Amino acid sequence: MNSNSLIVVTGPTAIGKTDLAIKIALNYGTEIVSADSRQFYKEMSIGTAKPTENETAMVRHHFVDSISIQESYSAGKFEAEALTTLDKIFEHQPIAVMVGGSGLFVKAVTDGFDVFPEVDPAVRENLNQTYAKEGIAFLQSELRTLDPTYAMEVDLDNPQRIIRALEVSLSTGRPYSSFRATNTKNSRPFQSIKIGLDMERAQLYNRINKRVDMMIEQGLFKEVERLLPFRHLNALNTVGYSEIFDHLDGKISLDEAVERIKQNTRRFAKRQLTWFRKDPDIIWFHPEDYPSILNFINSRLNNTK
Repeated sequence: MNSNSLIVVTGPTAIGKTDLAIKIALNYGTEIVSADSRQFYKEMSIGTAKPTENETAMVRHHFVDSISIQESYSAGKFEAEALTTLDKIFEHQPIAVMVGGSGLFVKAVTDGFDVFPEVDPAVRENLNQTYAKEGIAFLQSELRTLDPTYAMEVDLDNPQRIIRALEVSLSTGRPYSSFRATNTKNSRPFQSIKIGLDMERAQLYNRINKRVDMMIEQGLFKEVERLLPFRHLNALNTVGYSEIFDHLDGKISLDEAVERIKQNTRRFAKRQLTWFRKDPDIIWFHPEDYPSILNFINSRLNNTK
């Protein structure tokens, strides 16, 4: 058994991942690596449900407020930086915790990726221009044609992911999915103990709706308004921000924007669960079943099942 262990807490948005990760980190006296690709950004706080100041004071969190929305960031870059951070944690503590619902970023750290080919910058620029002129529907259609396998898996509402897949496919003449590590895992100097959180769908959707209401009360509208000059950036092409931009454009009422945030967040949660259900190494628990979760972790730490 590897002497070091990474406890991974994942699952859909609003299910209680942060609370559980903090409990686990406090129990083992360790630190947390965030694998939430939206919490990386300094300018996005309310709409990304970042851990509070009290929570970050209790346990050190890495990769929260770590970059600006104006910086480009990839799962590959996160993989390298997170592994370096974990090495530092493991120098003084054999256990670390990683938490987040961004499946691609979790996979980057636990399993890694195949090496992707270099992409012609002109292809990327052309795709960005196409997106600006034709919209996301055109890109979705292109992806279904060039790489139907990946089109079935990817978040089709995320233009950044679609453009990335298309630029690889167009530059190489091969589907993007053919370059991805599907059945192979890169060697890691730690074991990954993966915990997935789930609950009855109605209960989860109720939590999502309440969280959105709380975000509105906390000032999400003003946060998005301040970011209006940067709306063209990929980081802001995301649930909770796009809908309020539409309201600020006069396309929908504020009430309608709030309802759309709830609806799109529920859809996002469903896609997250679909992604994580494909990983056979994830063991699923209700977020409130802390004793069972702790027993499972301890059994794995003791190399028993």
